[in-house]
Amino acid sequence: MPKRGYHHGNLRQALVDAALALIEAKGPTGFTLSEAAKQAGVTPAAVYRHFAGREDLIAEAARQGYEIFADVMQYAYDKHQPSALAALEATGRAYLAFARRYPGHYIAMFESGISVNHSPELAAVSARARGVQERAAAELSQHIPPGKRPPPTMVSAHIWALSHGVVELFARNSPGTQSPFPPEALLESGIGVYLRGLGLIPPDS
Repeated sequence: MPKRGYHHGNLRQALVDAALALIEAKGPTGFTLSEAAKQAGVTPAAVYRHFAGREDLIAEAARQGYEIFADVMQYAYDKHQPSALAALEATGRAYLAFARRYPGHYIAMFESGISVNHSPELAAVSARARGVQERAAAELSQHIPPGKRPPPTMVSAHIWALSHGVVELFARNSPGTQSPFPPEALLESGIGVYLRGLGLIPPDS
């Protein structure tokens, strides 16, 4: 009887799916390739036909996560056009939604220690995700004279960092870090304070 991964016709994806479940349950360093193979229904030796080792397997999980993440960010951005402010705020909320909906991917992307430069494909899709926020940040500063505009890459990096911090502290049910306010409200108010400080939105917005 054929092994489950072969029966499904996509052993590589079966291994990624197994790794995602293990990452969510045990963390990125809490499982072995043998466990991933067992969960996928194949022998450990079969893993090496597709991945050089656990790091490559986790990197592929991260790449697939970034593909989903970039699409989620793009959808949030597009849905709130033509308002640059609403689009930028929506990408922050999309960050929170992604972390909740895809915890295995999120951990592989941001908590596994895998560099986005692990492969050209991973670097490219990571850049695509960041580019959505950078575009929104650039559009938000169009009313400011060119010589006085803050760099869009800096603004988007700060929004990214703020979103990531809210996710890590308050949106993933970490012990002892329950917030008195909804994570979305914390993020929205933080983005507002930051953008007003830069002069990108008026004080009463």
